[in-house]
Amino acid sequence: MTKPTVLFVCVHNAGRSQMAAGFLQALAGDRVEVLSAGSEPKDQINPAAVSAMAEEGIDIANNTPKLLTVDAVKESDVVITMGCGDACPIFPGKRYEDWELDDPAGQDADTVRRIRDDIRSRVETLIGELPE
Repeated sequence: MTKPTVLFVCVHNAGRSQMAAGFLQALAGDRVEVLSAGSEPKDQINPAAVSAMAEEGIDIANNTPKLLTVDAVKESDVVITMGCGDACPIFPGKRYEDWELDDPAGQDADTVRRIRDDIRSRVETLIGELPE
């Protein structure tokens, strides 16, 4: 079995999806291919998200927000959206999940940490559901 590909999508690909991708990469290692993208990507990662992840020992500072493409969705086995509504194309045979998460943009550090911890818990659950 080839390893599953998980795509995290949020609007700006600067906070939530980057944190989720960082956790999945750190916690699942080589078991999973990890992608993230945004429907309207920002030009840089949210510094509050970078800082919150650094507290967990995960460095996302050098990541770059990417534009969501149809190919990225086609390549993925699991597509997790975070508040991007209908921007994500739907293909049969994929697993789709929508994670209702607050946007960390413009939030204080404690709020960003709460969002980060929520994402970590969801990623841990997701890892347990992926095929070995």
